[in-house]
Amino acid sequence: MAIDAALLTAARNGRAFLRLYRWSPPCLSFGRNEAALRRYDRAAIERRGCDTVRRPTGGRAVWHEHELTYAVAAPVDHLGALREAYATIHAVIADALAHLGVETRPAGAPARVPGLGAGACFSTPVGGELVVPQGKLVGSAQRREGGALLQHGSVLLTNTQNLVAHLTRGPPGPAAQAASLADVLGRSVTFDEVADAVVAAARARWSGSWTEEESSTYLPETHTFGHTAWTWRR
Repeated sequence: MAIDAALLTAARNGRAFLRLYRWSPPCLSFGRNEAALRRYDRAAIERRGCDTVRRPTGGRAVWHEHELTYAVAAPVDHLGALREAYATIHAVIADALAHLGVETRPAGAPARVPGLGAGACFSTPVGGELVVPQGKLVGSAQRREGGALLQHGSVLLTNTQNLVAHLTRGPPGPAAQAASLADVLGRSVTFDEVADAVVAAARARWSGSWTEEESSTYLPETHTFGHTAWTWRR
C-alpha cells in the first residue's frame, strides 16, 4: 500500500504506472474510509491470524488470496473524469480477460450505491465494475489527489471472499456475489497468465514508452500503512 501511495505522488509529475502484484501472506484490506472498528471483529481476525491493512483508496473490505491486484497511477488529465477513467481502466482489464476466454460487462449503476457498512467489496457490484453471469469478477476503487489518481482493483482467480462474512460483527450483510476465473473457465488460472494478459492489453490500449521497474524503488522510508493505528483508526 505504501508503494501504491508513492506512485500516486509520483504521478503528479506526469508519469503513469501499472503495477500488478499478489499478497503473501493473504490479507484483509479495508477501504480508506471504512469503519473497520465498527464493522469487523478485530479479536476474531487476530485469533485467525489474518493480516490486515487499510488501503489508500476507498471502497469496502477485500480478502486478498488467490487473486491479482492491479494498481494504476496516472495524472488525472491522462484518463479524464472519474467515470471516464474508471471505464478506461476497466476496458484494459476486460480486454485481458477476453484474451483468456472470459467475456465481462460493466455493471450498471445500482438504484442505491451501497454504503461502507453494506458488506464486503464483493457483496455487490457498483457501476462500472466488471461482472459475469456468475457474479462480480473485478472489484475496484479509486482515489484522486493533487491532480493524480490511483485505482486499485482485484481480479479473483478463485473465490474465497465469503471468509469476510465470518469476520464481520453482527449481521454479515449480503452474501458475496463474487465470481472467479476458475468458476467461469472451469480450470485453474495462474497469476502469471492474468498478469501477462493485462500487460499486453495495457500496451495495446495505452501508447507510449513502457519501461519495467522494481516496485521497491518507490517504497518510502517512512509510511503509515504498517501501523495498527492507521489500519484500525476508525
